[in-house]
Amino acid sequence: MGFIKTFIIFSIALITYMDGWSQSITGRPLSLQECVQTAINNNLDVKQSGLSMERAAVNWRQSKANLLPSVSGNIDHTLNQGRSIDLSTNSYVNQQNTSGSYTLSGNITLFNGLRLLNNLKSSQYAYEASKMELQQSRDQLMLNVMLAYLQILTNTDLLQQAQKQAEVTQKQVERLELMNKEGAIKPSDLSDMKGQLADNKLSIINSQNDLDAARLALSQLMNIPYNKELQVERLRADQVEMNYANTPDSIFNIALQQLATIKAADLRTKSAEKAVQAARGNLFPLVGLGTGFYTPYSSTARDSAAQKIGYYDQLSNNYRTYVGIGISIPIFNNFRNRNQVALAKIDLKNATYTEQTRQIQLKQNIEQDYFNMGASKNRYQALVEQVAAYAESFRAAEVRFNAGASTSVDYLIAKNNLDRANVNLIIARYNYVLRTKILDYYQAKPLW
Repeated sequence: MGFIKTFIIFSIALITYMDGWSQSITGRPLSLQECVQTAINNNLDVKQSGLSMERAAVNWRQSKANLLPSVSGNIDHTLNQGRSIDLSTNSYVNQQNTSGSYTLSGNITLFNGLRLLNNLKSSQYAYEASKMELQQSRDQLMLNVMLAYLQILTNTDLLQQAQKQAEVTQKQVERLELMNKEGAIKPSDLSDMKGQLADNKLSIINSQNDLDAARLALSQLMNIPYNKELQVERLRADQVEMNYANTPDSIFNIALQQLATIKAADLRTKSAEKAVQAARGNLFPLVGLGTGFYTPYSSTARDSAAQKIGYYDQLSNNYRTYVGIGISIPIFNNFRNRNQVALAKIDLKNATYTEQTRQIQLKQNIEQDYFNMGASKNRYQALVEQVAAYAESFRAAEVRFNAGASTSVDYLIAKNNLDRANVNLIIARYNYVLRTKILDYYQAKPLW
């Protein structure tokens, strides 16, 4: 019962803390930078990429350590019964005795077809590639957060626009209800306006749902509890570049030098090249240098006077050292080494194709996004003019309708034209911002 009580208290405290933290982080509008940083800190995919980088770092350290000599020691003590070898005389004895030996040895590779050196370079490139892949996972998450962030701004403006539309319609309904009581208008004018108000209220509901969905998407990307009151900061005017200067070719050339995914693919190719050279090293003879120290002890050891030789005297008198060079020549091992070279070459081709594919996809994406950016800009500019024209038309239609010189149908047509143009303008503005931010992302420019 004590454990259960402790668990319940801990759970309540954790829930309270998370709720308080959620309220603190959403108590004020969040900046794009804060959203990105929160997402990076909480995202498990990014953390797993970090573990992959740490694993590659360990492999790199091991490949460097493989160049160092290997040193080992061995201590052996044995109690012998019956027939055994006397280590002091190297002859057979048939009595109980104890023996021991102490060995210290070391080996170093002098030549193995540069396999160790090429493995070192391959693992170093792999480590550098894993760092770029970690950055790529962060960059991709940052881009996704930015898209969700802009979607909140878009839906916030659409909700405000829907509320403004409903306010205008509500005022007309109230005015027409008074006039209808006096019999000054046709009843159909009032019913038409009430239908328009209901449509405006439905637009508010839809816009609110879209905004809540966008808040949920951003919360999930940041891996924080969902809060329907979450707010984000507005973009400043200097954060929106209306005249994008760079061309697709210049953006592509910059991206080749700056984008983490391209750097990672290039480093993976270099790592595969060194892996091929390392595999070829197994086809060459292995030359190694070995050295060591050895000394034995035996309880049956006696001197010329048949006196037992002491333990430490034996260790100092019986030791020997050795040094030697060995050569191992691969003659035939079921074509294992040659097949390893063949597999390494396949991996190299695959890495090369991956690098080429990423560059081709990058160029195509840049060209498509640049085209979309231009189209969004043209649409935005056209909608600015359309909104201005429809605003003037609606102003005139409202004056005529209020004066009783036109029908509700004429008024609603003019109002719907303006409302639709305003909604399209909001969408076009953020769509253009989105396209410019994507192009900035390709060039590793700050997104805030």
